[in-house]
Amino acid sequence: MPTLVMKFGGTSVGSVERLEAVADRVVRAREAGNGVIVVVSAMGDTTDELLAMASQITDLPDPRELDMLLTAGERISMSLLGIALNARGCRAASYTGSQAGIITDTRHGAAKITEIRPKRIVEALDAGTVVILAGFQGLSSDYEITTLGRGGSDLTAVAMAGAVGADVCEIYTDVDGVFTADPRIVTGAHKVDTIGYDEMLELAAAGAKVLQTRSVEMARRHGVKIHVRSAFHDDDGTWVRERSDAMEGVLISGIALEAEEAKVTIDDVPDRPGVAARVFKAIAAEGVNVDMIVQNVSHEDTTDLSFTAPRADLQRLRSALESLTAEIGAERFTIDDDIAKLSLVGAGMKSHPGVAADMFDALATESINIEMISTSPIRVSCVIRRADGDRALRVVHQRFGLDTPLG
Repeated sequence: MPTLVMKFGGTSVGSVERLEAVADRVVRAREAGNGVIVVVSAMGDTTDELLAMASQITDLPDPRELDMLLTAGERISMSLLGIALNARGCRAASYTGSQAGIITDTRHGAAKITEIRPKRIVEALDAGTVVILAGFQGLSSDYEITTLGRGGSDLTAVAMAGAVGADVCEIYTDVDGVFTADPRIVTGAHKVDTIGYDEMLELAAAGAKVLQTRSVEMARRHGVKIHVRSAFHDDDGTWVRERSDAMEGVLISGIALEAEEAKVTIDDVPDRPGVAARVFKAIAAEGVNVDMIVQNVSHEDTTDLSFTAPRADLQRLRSALESLTAEIGAERFTIDDDIAKLSLVGAGMKSHPGVAADMFDALATESINIEMISTSPIRVSCVIRRADGDRALRVVHQRFGLDTPLG
């Protein structure tokens, strides 16, 4: 019997009525002869509401207790869905991350999955039971409840799909699939039918909110096919899987805009071996992911070091830099939280000169200044002013002909 993993996001389960619509869809999948695993997020804005309550008490909640609080949202969703399915005569059982055998490391707030022990889940599937999993959570090697970070329900779904050998992992959202750009900003954006793991990974890392970056990494590692589709109709969405294009050429998959990052600059850093390592080890110890890094040419044995990081991590980052700047003998650090990162993603860029030049020229026509540049074989990213972000997204999307649907 084929196994299907179905993941529903917060909007899809945002009310009892929507949960019941999900239950109807799950029943149809089960009646079609599939073994079904359903992964659910917290209802609507529950996670944000729980975070807001914690922040009313303190700016820095205890990480262990915060994880205990936040995992409550998914437990509510899974239980209500279980009630709805059983009421329809479809045998179902819900499981928390720990009950499902999702083992993580000990980091609270953004734990990494180290192992999945799916014995209980497989036994339930073999008995014909629909399995419902609380997304976003697991059990650490210290037997503590942990959360997997923003978008962690995607990771739960893909990881479990890989562990049980599911045929496909369906990610149901409030959009129709993966688009060439955010359709709320670019009216000419269109849905992509198929996209490779590498391109999807770059788009997710660049700010596309459809899939969590770590879930795409997990899918690529285990060869899990992902189908991103709407929770509100049955049309096909976007397939994320291994792909090989027969013809050489630049295939632009999409453009992403990330407006939730900040640029950090450390001035007059001593230009000697080991200093950069000390800086980024200290930042890593705070659990902050750094993206673009630029070091200027040395002048009088000092240099300036700039990098981007999520705005959500600024409080932890600021406290680390205050002590670090003095320790390494740098002059000062500044934080600019009024930036955006624009990224163009597509296969074949490395072997086709002129892609970056065309992107920069399109920005120049709108008098949009570029502050930092980063590239990979399938991505070009620019840091610009946040106020220019939407305009930049539209003009680059148009320059590369993405306003015309691909045939």
